[in-house]
Amino acid sequence: MRLLRFGPPGQERPGILDALGTIRDLSGLVPDIAGPVLSDAGLAMLGTLDLAALPAVDPAVRLGPPVAGIGKFICIGLNYADHAAESGLAVPPEPIIFLKAASAICGPNDPIIIPRGSLKTDWEVELAVVIGRRAKYVPKAEALAHVAGYAVANDVSERAFQSERAGQWTKGKSCDGFGQIGPWLVTRDEVADPQDLAMWLTVNGESMQNGSTRTMVYGVAHLVSYLSQFFTLHPGDVISTGTPPGVGMGRKPPRFLRAGDVVELGVAGLGAQRQEVVADA
Repeated sequence: MRLLRFGPPGQERPGILDALGTIRDLSGLVPDIAGPVLSDAGLAMLGTLDLAALPAVDPAVRLGPPVAGIGKFICIGLNYADHAAESGLAVPPEPIIFLKAASAICGPNDPIIIPRGSLKTDWEVELAVVIGRRAKYVPKAEALAHVAGYAVANDVSERAFQSERAGQWTKGKSCDGFGQIGPWLVTRDEVADPQDLAMWLTVNGESMQNGSTRTMVYGVAHLVSYLSQFFTLHPGDVISTGTPPGVGMGRKPPRFLRAGDVVELGVAGLGAQRQEVVADA
């Protein structure tokens, strides 16, 4: 299934994509794509629906992030060996964890907003993992059973804020408009192997990133298990699992986003995003 949320920011309604690509309104059946809806039982219930009987939605509607009430937006740094190399950094002996502010989360086609004072706003196509049931001290062999599904994410980053100023990475990762997720949540039963998904990103039609989740240092099962050793993962929590090479910081010379640019990105089987780059007011 492909679950989504549609409507104006802050007023999104739950929906589902049918086999013909029509958005169907779920708001008469579930309050949102969150909590118990993400459990195995909740997803199984949705799988029994006659989608043709549900109201169709205008295809031009805005899509929001496909999950509501995201408690934690957890990101993994330097999780692709080839990206670590282009960054001039060693592969970490354990996953690098940082949190992205929930206020950065937005829809898949919402604009990338260059913050005031930014000179190094960058792109990062990533595989996002959405937790479906509570996970604490989960063995690696059981980790994927705690996943509701997968989505595309753009971990937009301001490199000067991230690395050239004192403190942690969070402030370079959490600006408004720096967390596009979607277009939809693809349930885990439709993703045969999360470690075999092609990924791509273009800027103004020029290819920047072409990679695969095969080159992850720490795979999805490892990450879910690892994170659950330190804190409880709850339904709706999102893990953004790192980016392959091709980010602007790693190019020679470096290239960063400017107002007027158009970024497009996707992950095989999970859909695509398109963002216009704008300057903050």
